[in-house]
Amino acid sequence: MEIKNVVLAGAGVLGSQIAFQAARCGYQVKIWNRHIDRAERRLAAIKDPFMREMKASAADYQAAMDNIVDISNDLKATVADADLVIESVSESVEIKKAFYGELCPLLPEKTILTSNSSTFIPSELVGFTDRPSRFAHLHFANHIWKHNVAEIVGNPKTDPAVIEDLTSFARSIKMVPVVLKKEQHGYIMNALLVPLLNAGMALWANGVADPHTIDKDWIISNGSPLGPFMIQDIVGLRTTYAVVLNQYQQTNNELFKKIADKLKPMIDAGHTGVEAGQGFYHYPNPEYEDPDFFK
Repeated sequence: MEIKNVVLAGAGVLGSQIAFQAARCGYQVKIWNRHIDRAERRLAAIKDPFMREMKASAADYQAAMDNIVDISNDLKATVADADLVIESVSESVEIKKAFYGELCPLLPEKTILTSNSSTFIPSELVGFTDRPSRFAHLHFANHIWKHNVAEIVGNPKTDPAVIEDLTSFARSIKMVPVVLKKEQHGYIMNALLVPLLNAGMALWANGVADPHTIDKDWIISNGSPLGPFMIQDIVGLRTTYAVVLNQYQQTNNELFKKIADKLKPMIDAGHTGVEAGQGFYHYPNPEYEDPDFFK
């Protein structure tokens, strides 16, 4: 199947980036988001990091934006002719279930439905859809234009042709497709990353050290470019909070509840990371950019 019309359902930090990257590569992209102004702000926030990291011009950014042909909160109109829908709503099984219940009756039969979920596997969501053979996960990294991996995994009923179509689509938007042989929570990317982030959060929640000290130790001792709390700010603490709550629900491990309880006041205060201007650090000039931070 040739994919022409792409819809992003949910324009959060990563959803907006996926829409931008597909548009940048020539697709006519539509975005559905319950709050149009938030989607517009997130797309605008892409401009500076995209231009800086890709050494691109304002004209390059605008050329991509010109291919985002609609931003709407009218779901029926947005998906009316969709070849591919990439769901990127909040990491909550209840929210995703409700959204699929709203979405699926509106989709054309041809539409491939994917989720960018970073927490759930396809088998945990496919039962909320009406198209198991045309449902898979298509997962991206933050700053998609630079960290250009697309992880692809189906559920046991996914048509192999759909996996092939998604692989071709990933290549067409300048991604390196990674097709998993079986379902895995966190795919490859987060199966490796999340234990590091959890370890950092546990040290903080247990009062061993503060986030800046933990990041400083990790970076100096390992030569890593970012510490776990720097990464959390980029990901966004709302996503982190949802992931931690899900881990608590799955395991009943009180440590995850302890971490969630530490995060909740930050989220309630609006300190949700880079996008908000404050998380574990203050932006646009985070403390770790000060040369004295590592002394």
